[in-house]
Amino acid sequence: MPSSTSDVLVIGAGAAGLLCAVEAGKRGRRVVVLEHNREIGRKILISGGGRCNFTNLHTRPENFFSANPHFAKSALARYTPQDFVRLVERHQIPYHEKTLGQLFCDRSAHDITEMLEAECTAAGVRIITACPVRSVVSNSGFAVETGRVTWEAGSLVIATGGLSVPKIGATPFGYEVARQFGLRVLECRPALVPLTFGRQDQAKYGGLAGVSTEVVASAGGHPFREKMLFTHRGLSGPAILQASSYWNPGGFLDIDLLPGVDLVSLFRERRNGGDRSETRTIVSRFLPKRLADRWFELHTHVKPVAGVGDREIDAISRELHEWRIEPAGTEGFEKAEVTAGGVDTGELSSKTLEARGAPGLYFIGEVVDVTGQLGGFNFQWAWASGYSAGQYV
Repeated sequence: MPSSTSDVLVIGAGAAGLLCAVEAGKRGRRVVVLEHNREIGRKILISGGGRCNFTNLHTRPENFFSANPHFAKSALARYTPQDFVRLVERHQIPYHEKTLGQLFCDRSAHDITEMLEAECTAAGVRIITACPVRSVVSNSGFAVETGRVTWEAGSLVIATGGLSVPKIGATPFGYEVARQFGLRVLECRPALVPLTFGRQDQAKYGGLAGVSTEVVASAGGHPFREKMLFTHRGLSGPAILQASSYWNPGGFLDIDLLPGVDLVSLFRERRNGGDRSETRTIVSRFLPKRLADRWFELHTHVKPVAGVGDREIDAISRELHEWRIEPAGTEGFEKAEVTAGGVDTGELSSKTLEARGAPGLYFIGEVVDVTGQLGGFNFQWAWASGYSAGQYV
């Protein structure tokens, strides 16, 4: 089989891999990127409803979770959301802030992949698509066999992502390489993923599919106030996706269905004023009618608020503010936005992302045990880790 050489081989033409390649190319390194899909940036293209939530202006280390919560700090400090925004603006890509610091392309996620491809071209980076890797061998450097050519390089960057969204080509390749070189890989699980009901809750709430409302959803002591969506199989929406990353099988999910509403004071005020409205009617001012109707059908009797005692008012309020369910599970990697777990950060330098026990081998992006919350944080980790490794490969 013919062989070719480069200074740096990057496996994976996603967000982290492409920015790493650009930075290495700027330093005069000869860089080749190998991508098993037929196009680059598949996950970029499907993110944000096709408009790519490419970063979050409010990125902080607290927006990430890992076995080592301090690991991401170095990379995040070296390459900030403002750095990526400057790159976007230099390419005259129109964008907007949606909510909570989340930045999206005005037109299409293709703007981001085309920008990265242009940056690669300018830096002399060669990208080869439809090029699956068959094996990786370490000799004086690294030899990567693709079936067409054996590529040799002194630095090898693994930027192959996690297990989420297998329909766009997600594989365990990166974890397999890590294990091959003796690196520890922490258990992987779906994160930012819809949760499923158990049998009893499915019977109670399955008919509410399509109903959406703002809630505070909490798991593992982490509350998130955003929208929740009932699905045919369970719960989804931003609040649930956020909480799912902190939920463990067998654990509970706590949901405040009326965040910011003092229902006790409201009911007592109406009752003491002689209001004849039904309790359900009052609650329907704050909840979708289908949800309010089903809730009262399951949990309490509908009656005029004028006839409700303090104890019953307290009970209704508590049930609506402290709804607790035990999810049966998640919708799995097929519906997960990201993968939690991955290459143990204890095996890597937080400054360079190089494997401590395998000089010249780097792991960046989602394959590493650093996972962001919903809202552009995972892309910012991809940019930051790719940039950091790109300074050293």
